[in-house]
Amino acid sequence: MLKKFIDKESGKVVERTVINAITIDCVVFGFDEGSLEVLLVQHGEGIRKGEWGLPGGWIKETESTDAAAHRILAELTGLDDIYLEQLKAFGEPDRFPLGRVITIGYNALIKREDYNIKAGSTASAAQWYKIKDIPRLIYDHNGILDYSLMHLRHRVKQEPIGFNLLPEKFTLFELMRLYEEILGTVMDKSNFRRKFLRMKLLAPLDEKQKDVSHRAAQLYKFDEKIYEKLTKKGFSFEF
Repeated sequence: MLKKFIDKESGKVVERTVINAITIDCVVFGFDEGSLEVLLVQHGEGIRKGEWGLPGGWIKETESTDAAAHRILAELTGLDDIYLEQLKAFGEPDRFPLGRVITIGYNALIKREDYNIKAGSTASAAQWYKIKDIPRLIYDHNGILDYSLMHLRHRVKQEPIGFNLLPEKFTLFELMRLYEEILGTVMDKSNFRRKFLRMKLLAPLDEKQKDVSHRAAQLYKFDEKIYEKLTKKGFSFEF
């Protein structure tokens, strides 16, 4: 159907075809050098050309929402074969300027070093942004990101999450920094160490950090059996 709009540049009333559709938007978290980050793309065409947003796009009539999420993310960023969790539908009537568009949000936690990010399809760039440096995003993408972060903060108190974000070997300080970044708070190092070691989730290694200017710290890795058990069973963990 046709609908009248005021063109921002010319100030004239124009008619455009409005749409009713479903899209996908993905929130992909990574962790690098003590900072929680999210993957954003710059639009290379369309009404938001040059602006930044979450990786997203239109669902094809012949595909499921899960299949669409994986396809769109791969086309825009090169990310493939990752676990995507469906968050919820975002459907405010005015969230898209040309018509009623409902988007299905997905999120993922990945180890940055395991993937090569490469912009493609309608994205002119794909880039990691620190959570504290997120720019103004298109449409309601800042709100979708905020919801995904809130979901992650709730999740981190009920199940372990570091396996998907940290390298195989890490220090307790690196693990604590991950939790501080997610929860947006500063933690007591001794208290964090005591609570985490009590869970028996970490396996100490006969290794220490290498090539560091400070005193080398003990390295750990996750005990995969306990990690899997706690992921399924869940727990209540307050810092």
